[in-house]
Amino acid sequence: MFANERRPGRPKTNPLSRDEQLRINKRNQLKRDKVRGLKRVELKLNADAVDALNELAEARNMSRSDLIEEMLMTQLTALRSRGKV
Repeated sequence: MFANERRPGRPKTNPLSRDEQLRINKRNQLKRDKVRGLKRVELKLNADAVDALNELAEARNMSRSDLIEEMLMTQLTALRSRGKV
């Protein structure tokens, strides 16, 4: 009955379901990260810390991830120079 009726919205261009597309895209992203030598690290922070990181990253025109990496590497370098790592 409704087979010939056109529905509004974006036409389907991929035969895979949205869930399958997301799974494939995530797998591909992980492969790209691995090639670049990146490892995934997850952590939980309180909202104030996240807000502060977001503000600082925006002020420095960089991603939050890049900011956190820079901060960690700076701290690790300082600890190594003092012989604590």
